[in-house]
Amino acid sequence: MRVLAPYLALYKRHKWLLSLGVILAIVTLLASIGLITLSGWFLSASAAVGFAGAYTFNYMLPAAGVRGAAIVRTAGRYFERLVSHDATFRVLQHLRVFTFSKLMPLSPAGLARFRQGDLLNRVVADVDTLDHLYLRVISPLVSALVVIAVVTFGLSFLDITLALTLGGIMLLTLVALPPLFYRAGKPTGESLTQLRGEYRQQLTSWLHGQAELSIFGASTRYREQMEQTELSWHEAQRRQSELSALSQALMLLMGSAAVIVMLWMAAGGVGDNSQPGPLIALFVFCALAAFEALAPVTAAFQHLGQVMASAARITELTEQKPEVDFPQTAAEVPGQMSLTLNNVSFSYPQQTQPALANIHLQVNAGEHIAILGRTGCGKSTLLQLLTRAWDPQQGELLLNQQPIAALDEITLRRSMSVVPQRVHLFSATLRDNLLLAAPGATDDELTTVLTRTGLDKLLDDSGLNSWLGEGGRQLSGGELRRLAIARALLHDAPLMLLDEPTEGLDATTESQILDLLADVMRDKTVLMVTHRLRGLARFEKIIVMDNGHIIEQGNHAELLAQQGRYYQFRQRI
Repeated sequence: MRVLAPYLALYKRHKWLLSLGVILAIVTLLASIGLITLSGWFLSASAAVGFAGAYTFNYMLPAAGVRGAAIVRTAGRYFERLVSHDATFRVLQHLRVFTFSKLMPLSPAGLARFRQGDLLNRVVADVDTLDHLYLRVISPLVSALVVIAVVTFGLSFLDITLALTLGGIMLLTLVALPPLFYRAGKPTGESLTQLRGEYRQQLTSWLHGQAELSIFGASTRYREQMEQTELSWHEAQRRQSELSALSQALMLLMGSAAVIVMLWMAAGGVGDNSQPGPLIALFVFCALAAFEALAPVTAAFQHLGQVMASAARITELTEQKPEVDFPQTAAEVPGQMSLTLNNVSFSYPQQTQPALANIHLQVNAGEHIAILGRTGCGKSTLLQLLTRAWDPQQGELLLNQQPIAALDEITLRRSMSVVPQRVHLFSATLRDNLLLAAPGATDDELTTVLTRTGLDKLLDDSGLNSWLGEGGRQLSGGELRRLAIARALLHDAPLMLLDEPTEGLDATTESQILDLLADVMRDKTVLMVTHRLRGLARFEKIIVMDNGHIIEQGNHAELLAQQGRYYQFRQRI
């Protein structure tokens, strides 16, 4: 139960709304019990007086009570559903924000060991499962306890022995059955949570990798694996349904036993009345109705195992410590940015081979640097260290002669514009995706930057309201790169980090983009990772990397004169 403590604390934000939902649930249950109890007594009493007592029996008051109880039950049920679900959705909203706020500082280091589908399942499905905690556990349990107390107290005015007997049977049922079905349902609930996560992860991978699976003939084998997981998931659901049916059967059995006991005991007399007559029906129908309050409780505790398993999966994410900590003190964004790396070394977790080793680099403010090297030589890792996706295990990294770790996150993000290798677009409009880089930009500014990056044709249909869809699937690879460059231009930071900015572009477009970058980056400090050699002569310094080391550096003419690795690259053109 300890795993639920952090999530129960979130319920305190809406304690009044949640409490109102519980109160309405209690009122609804009591109205339902009162309706059935009063109706049973009224019919029995009416039959008992017959025609002879028709003029002396008070029909009006019980009839009004029946109508009043029916109205209260109907209205109470409606408003209880309305309030309870509204409160639950508000709690889930805060839980999603809380979970996401914990995830953001973990990226990318803390999330590297989780697959995309698994993360999605935890943030969406596991969070949704936690709504059972209030709707299926807390509210039914509290309501059942209050109903037992009220029913016992009310019946005690007629016969305290019968009242305590019925209350004792209900309390015994509440104490015995829920823990029993919690223990029985816990393994099934945990299995359901795990299999649901596995299946959705496999489904996500299958949807994203259909082309590759078809090309390499692995689609059938992968689909069989998914079907096996789905069958296991269905089997777990079947076991849970069987437990639900068993819990309802036992609850019905206990309710029937309570009715028989009430019938037998009431037949011997109710209070001082040795000829109870209609009072027998009152106790019998009250026992039938009272067990309605207990019906959801056993099923609730059966699902508690699934709720706890989902809570544990979310906690596994949220309790991780970020690899990178940012100070809280805000600073001003400088107009110019210099960069210094002194003896920087870095290795990824579980990797013995260092990604960067003893890197020394001085980049003056306004200087343009190109970084070359084979795939895996550490070029992109170097840019990730500059964005503080990771911190180096050795050495120091300085921005304007100030340790990069001394900058708060907001200042650091405002100080640099990044064009990453993988460009992510949200399922939103063209305008929304551009405003991520510059929330205050006007439509004219957005249109201008699209035109400058050669994306003006995206404005042909719906203009800035064009819907890009999930990941911008209708865009080509070159268009994605240019859209990332447009974002970087809008961000307008003093330091620009470009990771393969012309990848996927044809020669003409590449030349246009390089000319554009040279124009807008004239007064900015630039580090551009590339494996394409076009336009490198305009850079003040070119760095060649291999196996995490800088093996050559100098301008275009100097490196050609050395006839080293850069010279070899040029010879292959």
